[in-house]
Amino acid sequence: MKSSGTRGHQAPSAPARSAPGPDDAPAPSRPGRAGRRPPLLLLALASAAAALTLLPLVYLAVRAVERGPAYAWNVVATDRTLELLARSVGLAAVVVTACLVLGISLAWLTVRTALPGRRAWSVLATLPLAVPSYVAAFAWISARPDLAGFSGAAFALTLVSYPYVYLPVAAALRGIDPAQEEASRALGHGPWSTFRRVTLPQLRPAAAGGGLLVALYVLSDFGAVSIMRYETFTRAIHTSYKASFDRTPAAALSVVLVLMTVLLVAAEARTRGRAGHARTGGGTARPTPPIPLGRLKWPALGWCSAVAAAGVAFPAGTLGYWLAVGNSRTWDPRGLLETGGITLLVAALGAALTTCLALPVGVLAARHRGRAAHLLEQAAYAGHAVPGITVGLAMVFLAVRFAYPLYQELPLLVAAYAVLFLPVAVGATRAAVLQAPPVLEDVARSLGRGPLGVLREVTVPLAAPGIAAGAALTFVVCMKELPATLLLRPTGMDTLATRLWTETGTGSYAAAAPYAAVLILIAAVPSYLLGRHRA
Repeated sequence: MKSSGTRGHQAPSAPARSAPGPDDAPAPSRPGRAGRRPPLLLLALASAAAALTLLPLVYLAVRAVERGPAYAWNVVATDRTLELLARSVGLAAVVVTACLVLGISLAWLTVRTALPGRRAWSVLATLPLAVPSYVAAFAWISARPDLAGFSGAAFALTLVSYPYVYLPVAAALRGIDPAQEEASRALGHGPWSTFRRVTLPQLRPAAAGGGLLVALYVLSDFGAVSIMRYETFTRAIHTSYKASFDRTPAAALSVVLVLMTVLLVAAEARTRGRAGHARTGGGTARPTPPIPLGRLKWPALGWCSAVAAAGVAFPAGTLGYWLAVGNSRTWDPRGLLETGGITLLVAALGAALTTCLALPVGVLAARHRGRAAHLLEQAAYAGHAVPGITVGLAMVFLAVRFAYPLYQELPLLVAAYAVLFLPVAVGATRAAVLQAPPVLEDVARSLGRGPLGVLREVTVPLAAPGIAAGAALTFVVCMKELPATLLLRPTGMDTLATRLWTETGTGSYAAAAPYAAVLILIAAVPSYLLGRHRA
């Protein structure tokens, strides 16, 4: 996410020492010093966060083998499973590729070029975060029924997912020291060679992290693929849960999905690399001069306009149509106000808990490269690919068996949000901490600060803008979450997403439109602030 750099945070002066000590050795260029163990308290907090995200896996293990490993193997070792695997992986690959193209190109245009109105385009590029995947899918299929299937699912998911790439890449572009690119140009490298050799390697961690979030989002999506009638693992799992009281087949399919997540996280870690890209000075001394577009100005404006029209204008126009064809009976101002307030409350609680749990995991992932840190980071991503309905059923199972007072209570729903969306906040925290110069932490340690003092007084303040951006993203996705909310919400409580889904399921599109419009308007506020803050 957004790098805070070191602007406004001056390093304290270290006292002179008469004799060299162990800290006088040259520091390696990457975070995570060899031989330095992570603080035990940080490890304990990260372990607690990872344990929460692994709870659905405990449920899956119990359910998948309750009728014996042979039965579970017979469920997954079928041609149908291979077909679902191919369809899910194919959809994720297409959406991730498209999101990388959209996110990187828009980030480059709005951050590094003299694009006319680039502040406004930066805001528009983040607004699709406010559009739930099922709303985007409904908007497009209601106008173009021929989009049903793979193409429609890929199109809708791309339009709502590319900001997960755009935001961290735009932040990384602002955090890159322009002197490195200028040195490359002075050595005779052209613009493309400089971008490929200097800029792109520094964008790789942000792009890889954003691409991973997109892939996990696609693999766990239920709304868009259902509306577009495209069969994936999530839809097959949901169908299996509803078709039978036997949970074993659905649990076995969910285990396959979790294994896919582990492989994706491992691949992203290798793509990200081990090098850090923090500046060691006091931040960028001057802004990077914008690159003139020349004859490419109009094609660039056309590209930005097309993306904004497809991702923002068209869904808004479709909702406007359904609001216009409705009547007074479809409007319930009191119900809208109450449902909107409940949605704000549960999303804020979910974002707060998720951000607190993500902080120790993100710091460990950025500053320590040991096996423990790697395993804890991978565990944090495990729940994100488990379908929301599986997480919901896991929480119900655990509450009924071990914590019955929490059954159908708000804390259980908030915990499910943390399980589902911890990677969103972890990715933001990790990216922010990576661009905070580790030398300032070393200086604080040399002045006698302990691990918690360094974290509280140096690391967190430097990474605060990126952490806040991750909290805002988490708030938006909590507002839009549907399957787990349907299962875990307290009796009589509805969110905007659940009311929207209920009305859409009965074909009452005009009645669903007010809830969809309010949901998008509320979610658009943090999305707008994210875009404006980066403009």
